[in-house]
Amino acid sequence: MAELSERTPATPEKPVERYDAIVIGAGVSGLFQLVRLLELGFSVRLFEAGGGVGGTWYWNRYPGARFDSESYTYGYSFSHELLQEWDWKEHFSGQPENERYLNYVADKFNLRPHIQLNATVVAARYDESGNYWEVRLEDGSRARARFLITAVGILSAHNIPPFEGVESFAGESFHTSRWPQEPIDFAGKRVGVIGTGATAVQLITEIAKEVGHLTVFQRTPNYCAPLRNRPIDAETQAKIKASYPEIFKRTRETFAGFIHEFDPRSVFDVTPEARQAKFEELWAQPGFSKWLGNFRDIMSNPDANELFAEFVRGKIRERVKNPAVAEKLAPKDHRFGTKRVPLESGYYEQFNRDNVLLVDIRESPIERITPRGVKTKDAEYEFDIIIYATGFDAVTGPLNRIDIRGAGGLSLKEKWADGPRTYLGIQSAGFPNLLTLVGPHNGATFCNMPRCIEQNVEWVTDCLKYMREKGYERIAATAEAEEAWTNHANELAVGTLMSETPSWFFGANIEGKKRGVLMYLGGAKAYREKCDAVAANGYEGFKFD
Repeated sequence: MAELSERTPATPEKPVERYDAIVIGAGVSGLFQLVRLLELGFSVRLFEAGGGVGGTWYWNRYPGARFDSESYTYGYSFSHELLQEWDWKEHFSGQPENERYLNYVADKFNLRPHIQLNATVVAARYDESGNYWEVRLEDGSRARARFLITAVGILSAHNIPPFEGVESFAGESFHTSRWPQEPIDFAGKRVGVIGTGATAVQLITEIAKEVGHLTVFQRTPNYCAPLRNRPIDAETQAKIKASYPEIFKRTRETFAGFIHEFDPRSVFDVTPEARQAKFEELWAQPGFSKWLGNFRDIMSNPDANELFAEFVRGKIRERVKNPAVAEKLAPKDHRFGTKRVPLESGYYEQFNRDNVLLVDIRESPIERITPRGVKTKDAEYEFDIIIYATGFDAVTGPLNRIDIRGAGGLSLKEKWADGPRTYLGIQSAGFPNLLTLVGPHNGATFCNMPRCIEQNVEWVTDCLKYMREKGYERIAATAEAEEAWTNHANELAVGTLMSETPSWFFGANIEGKKRGVLMYLGGAKAYREKCDAVAANGYEGFKFD
């Protein structure tokens, strides 16, 4: 048999397809980048690992998944026709509608012929002699292009901590971002949820009323704030459509691309009575106003922050009947807003239910997953379903899971082992013609995502247009520009309240990942101005050939 197999001819390799540009990812950024590249007349192939378009809104289909941005500030702004055609049904739209919206965009702009679904990119190599990138898919097929543009998102590399025995569990188990396509029947089931971040807060609120019994394993309590969602009626819809120019002008001017902007006053500029009234006013408003519309020193002055943090703890204590449970749910180990603030619609009330149990895994750590459930230091809990709401290897994780190698075979993952090094969060020295939408140190990492995604895409598109006009075929960030930008991103984080807190903003949620600055904390407006200045000065910091 060995001799026969040796004589059997090998399966011929598929021909390598060639394009002007390859885009990885069919989420909000990938779809818009595809629109702009096609307008330039580029031949493009977009590879998407999922079975449909939508990125975040394809993968995250767990119960309760929805925007925490106001819907009318989240949708694309580049097409007046699209803005007038699409009706958002809720102020904070849910996953099914969001996925429909992105499919509508794909159809409206005839993007599907250029998209290959179920196509996971596992490797990308830069060929210096030919000045092209070659990508390899999981199925072994390959494609080449002059430009490689990653649109992989910052929260797409899902993470399950290395619990012993994960594979041994006899029931159903899954991560929230890999939710089964078929509906889950929770009726009468014993369900365990590991995690209490933003995803878990949405999920727990929905399934607590369906399950037989729910056990929530909490490591870090969060300062959750009320979402205050409601339907959009016809009159409000008309006002929104008439106000889009003002809405998008507003989001270009605010710190994080939301409609909310910090109060220019200090917490200490007003009387205690006026301060309390302001806190109550913010609490009654929808969305992130509690975080991004607060007094200006909430996120910089520890004493100012503590005043609002204690206000939030008071709200939690008012809503949770059992004082001991309320204290477990009230954060005291980090400051308000230094982790992403989950928005909720009845989360705390779920812990008043007889069928919901909160387990503090700081007091009683998880030792292993067993065939029957979860074993902590103090007890074993039996489940029919275990749900891992354990977050993501954020920002760098999705890029590091692709074997990306630049000039001289330089590995991007190895280069970033001690923290990312980038120029504008769009390129890394040694990786010519690789452009990273929403990369580390990019203004889009701390932003109302589509607002900053559009800025990224327009900047990249203008750069490619500039290259074509000048006859350039290669763009590479200089080491000097990268050093200066990386230092700038790091300096912005030093001394901030956020830098004091272990969170995914700094990679601290991943075991073994070196803590580093992954975000750009100078604000969306400042980032856009810096990018515009670079372009106006002939794309200084980049070398063209």
